[in-house]
Amino acid sequence: MEDTQALAVPSPLREPAYRVLLGYRLCAILSYQIVAVTVGWHVYELTRNPFALGLIGLAEVLPFISMALFAGYLVDHLPKRRLGATACAGLATTALLLTAISTGHLAPGQTWPIYAAIVLTGLVRSFLTPVYTALFAQVLRREQFARGASIGSIAFQTALVCGPALGGVMVGWAGKTAAYGLAAVLALVAGAVLLSLRVAEPRADGPRAPVFTSIGDGLRFVFNNQIMLAAQALDLFAVLFGGAISLAPAFITEILHYGPEGLGILRGAPALGAVAVGIVLARRPPGRHAGRLLLWAVAGFGVCIIGFGLSRHFWLSALFLLLSGVCDGVSVVLRSTIMQLVTPDGMRGRVASINGIFIGSSNELGAFYAGSMARLLGLVPAVVLGGFVTLGVVGVTALKAPRLRRLDLKQLQ
Repeated sequence: MEDTQALAVPSPLREPAYRVLLGYRLCAILSYQIVAVTVGWHVYELTRNPFALGLIGLAEVLPFISMALFAGYLVDHLPKRRLGATACAGLATTALLLTAISTGHLAPGQTWPIYAAIVLTGLVRSFLTPVYTALFAQVLRREQFARGASIGSIAFQTALVCGPALGGVMVGWAGKTAAYGLAAVLALVAGAVLLSLRVAEPRADGPRAPVFTSIGDGLRFVFNNQIMLAAQALDLFAVLFGGAISLAPAFITEILHYGPEGLGILRGAPALGAVAVGIVLARRPPGRHAGRLLLWAVAGFGVCIIGFGLSRHFWLSALFLLLSGVCDGVSVVLRSTIMQLVTPDGMRGRVASINGIFIGSSNELGAFYAGSMARLLGLVPAVVLGGFVTLGVVGVTALKAPRLRRLDLKQLQ
């Protein structure tokens, strides 16, 4: 009966505005991912130091966290399409700066200009997801949110598959400069697509609240909601301690003995798994026992990270990353659906930005943590330890957040 009711809801893909919004998200993430995989190879080529890979994440996450709350406030109060297009222009600028660095026109042989360019990425990336999240609720009806979240996850994860693959192929066959150039073009296309979106953006009634008061309202909303807070904290600490993928360039070179094409496969494998599970969840959205499913998915993610760390064979390592993507894909869909269902319309930008601090920053902080631990313990011990810590996080969350453990999404609709 539940599956029949889900299929009776019109597919979000029948909404032209939603298709345009997906195009924006796809192109923007493709651009970002091509830069991410190319920069990782670029920096490791210059330094041969796993810790230098961790500094890439730190250079992005610090400005991201600094700007995120203000970005959410702006998304809630200013035209969302223009903000998103401006952020895409910033992504293109980053790619063009890296193009100049890779050609030797700016501080050849040094890494600090690369990190400086990544700082700009962190600043503008803080706008991308809040813009998408706020517009998502304007182009779909509430009963379409669960399927829309699954389809959005497919688009997002498809970009995570194709982006690293394109980046690895471009670096291996055409060089870093060509990869950066393609990323710049995709960012500009994303901005143009968003500006073409036809949707009425409601204006806030009454006087605008002061910036810090408004941000405080968003923080109180999230921290007073046990289900949302637990789901976000679960992902934050799981990805923080299980961020093995940031060490892929070092694993490729020192353990698995592949070139940049292999790096693209490893970076894309988790997203491929997430796309596969997203297709299933788009047809059969999660409902009953959603909280338990979320906890089991994150536990499975930790087990896969341990397997990746212990593997010495390239395709087995890729399989573990693929399965980690399946687990993460379930987690992404459930978190996205929870956030869309419980967030008031006038607060979506701020809540999405707070979610971005939990979720988005965890990848970069995880990269820094993984690089630091690899320097202290070595590559394999660092990754295996992170997987076991992830399992511990799941256990603590299950005990401390009983409302999440018992969650049924029907309760939120």
